Amino acid sequence: MKFLGNVLATVIGIFVFIMLFFFGAVFIAALFGGDDKVSVKSDSVIEFNLKEIKDDYAGKYKDPWVTAFSDKKGIGLTDVINAIEAAKTDDNIKGISILNDESSLGLAQYKDLRNALESFKKSGKFVWAYANTYSQKEYYLTSVANTIYINPTGDLDFKGLSSEVMFFKDFQEKSGIHMEVIRHGKYKSAVEPFLQNSMSDANREQITALLNSIWSTVSADISKSRNIPLPKLNEIANGLLARTPEMAKEQHLVDIIAYEDVYHNAIRKALKVDQDEDYNKISILDYTKNNTTTALANTAADQIAIIYAQGEIGSGEGDVNTIGEGSMRRSLQEARKNDDVKAIVLRIDSPGGSALTSDLIWREIEITKKVKPVVVSMGNYAASGGYYIACNANKIFAENNTITGSIGVFGVLPNFTPLANKLGINSEQVKTHENSANYSPFVPVDEKFKAFTLEGVEKIYNTFVTHVAEGRKMTFEQVDAIAQGRVWSGTEALKLGLVDKIGGLNAAIVEAAKIAKIKNYGTQNYPEYEKSFNDLLSSMPFAKSKEAFIKEEIGEENYLLIEQVKKFQKQKGIQAMMPYGINIY
Repeated sequence: MKFLGNVLATVIGIFVFIMLFFFGAVFIAALFGGDDKVSVKSDSVIEFNLKEIKDDYAGKYKDPWVTAFSDKKGIGLTDVINAIEAAKTDDNIKGISILNDESSLGLAQYKDLRNALESFKKSGKFVWAYANTYSQKEYYLTSVANTIYINPTGDLDFKGLSSEVMFFKDFQEKSGIHMEVIRHGKYKSAVEPFLQNSMSDANREQITALLNSIWSTVSADISKSRNIPLPKLNEIANGLLARTPEMAKEQHLVDIIAYEDVYHNAIRKALKVDQDEDYNKISILDYTKNNTTTALANTAADQIAIIYAQGEIGSGEGDVNTIGEGSMRRSLQEARKNDDVKAIVLRIDSPGGSALTSDLIWREIEITKKVKPVVVSMGNYAASGGYYIACNANKIFAENNTITGSIGVFGVLPNFTPLANKLGINSEQVKTHENSANYSPFVPVDEKFKAFTLEGVEKIYNTFVTHVAEGRKMTFEQVDAIAQGRVWSGTEALKLGLVDKIGGLNAAIVEAAKIAKIKNYGTQNYPEYEKSFNDLLSSMPFAKSKEAFIKEEIGEENYLLIEQVKKFQKQKGIQAMMPYGINIY
C-alpha cells in the first residue's frame, strides 16, 4: 500500500509540476513576450474586418494573471476608431480595404465607424469595399466607401428593417410553467409574451415608430454616400430591386461586379504595384494594436475619464459584458477623487436590468456631478436601466439610431404550480404570520403578495420618473407622458428632451472638455475590473462546452428561445429593462 501511495504521490507531483510549468510559461510569455508588433510598411493598405470586435471597450484588470490570459487582442471599437484617425496622417497608409467584413456591431456603433471612415476619406486617401455577399448592416457600413465591389455570384440584402417578437402564452399553458407578471407602463412589453399570444397595439405602435426612425437615419446616410434620392432607396427596398449583383449595380448601390482577385488587382494598380507582386497590407486589428502601443504618452496635465457601462445591469463587480455596481461605483469614485480628472464621460451601451443597481449607480453620478461634470454618450442602447443611469448627467449625447428611453419597470415571478399538479406534486406552507412565507414557485400566487409587489413596482416607477424629471428639468407629468416603458430612437429622444445632442463618443468628450473649460487634455479609460484568475477560468471555452454542445444539437434559434425563458427565471428583484429584445435585420 505504501508503494502505491508513493506512486500516486509521484504521479500527482508530476502533474502539478507540468501544470505549474505550463501556466508559468504562458504567463511569462504573455507578460514579456508580447512584442508581436507588425511593422507598417510604406504604401500599405489597412484590411478592415471587425469580426473579433464587439464592445466599445475591451476592458482592463487589476490582476496581472487575468490580464495575461484575457482576450489576446485587448482591442475595443474605440481603439479602432482612434486608429483610423491616426491613419489619416500616417504617410505609410494609402487607403482602407473593407474586405468581407463580418462584424456583429450594432447600428449606432456602425454610425461611429462610418463617421471615422468619412473623415479618413477627407484626407485624400481611399476607402474601397469588397464582399461576396452584403447583409443590410454590412452594406450600411460599406456604403461609405469610394468604390464598392461585389462577387458576381453574390447578393445584397436591402429590404428595410424588421423585428420579431416570440410569445409564450400557449407554451406556459402546455408546459405548466407560468410567469406571474407585475408591471407599470402600457408599453412595458418585455413581459407581454407571457401574457398573450399576439402583439398589443401599443407594442406594435412603438416598434413601428422605432424601426421607421432608425431606417430614416440608415437610408439618409446611404443616400448621401451613394447619391441616391431617399424615395428611390425606399422603392429599391420595397421591391427588392438590388437582390442580385446586376440589379444592385443597376440601382447604383454597388460600382463593380468582379471576383476578389480583380479587386486586389485594382488596388495594385492604384498603388502602382506590378500585377504579379503582393501589395503591402496590415489588418485593422494589428494596426490598432500598433497605434495603442506607439501612440504618444498621455502627458497632458488635465484628463477626461471615460467610464464604459456595457451590457445588462446586475449586482456584483460586473465585467466587460455586464454592468455591476462594484466596478461602476468604484470608477466614478476614483475619477471623482483624481485631481487630474476634470470631467467624466459615461459611455452607455445597455438595455437595462436591475432597478436597484441602476439606482445605486445613479446616486454615485449624482454625487460625482457636484464635484465635476458628467456627460453621457449613448451607444446602441441606453434603455430603461441604461437610461436610468444617464438621466442626471450634465449633458446626454445619442446617435440618431440609438435605442433609448423605456422608462418603466416590471417584475416577473415564475410559478410551477400547474406543472407540479400535473406531476402529482403538492406543496404546502406553514407560517407564524400572515405574510411571513417567502414567495414559492410551487404555491399559487397569493393576491396580497402580488399587491405588495405591485406596490414596489409603482414606487420604483415613480422614483425613476422623478429622477428623469429632475435630471432633464421636466415635470413629472411631462416625463410620465413619454415614459410608460416606451422606447425611442435617438432622433425621437432629442425632440422629446430625453437627450441633448446627436453625436458619438468623441462629440461627448469635446462637450465634457468644454464644460470643464479645458483645451489640452488626455483620456483615461475605466473600469479596471477586480476579477480573480478563478473568475477568468470559469468563463473560458472549456468551462462553457455544455452551452456550445446544446446550441450545436438543437440549433441557434431554439437555444435562444430556451435562454430567453431562463433569463426571466433568473431575474431577481424589480427590473428596469428594455421592453423587448430586438434584433434589427
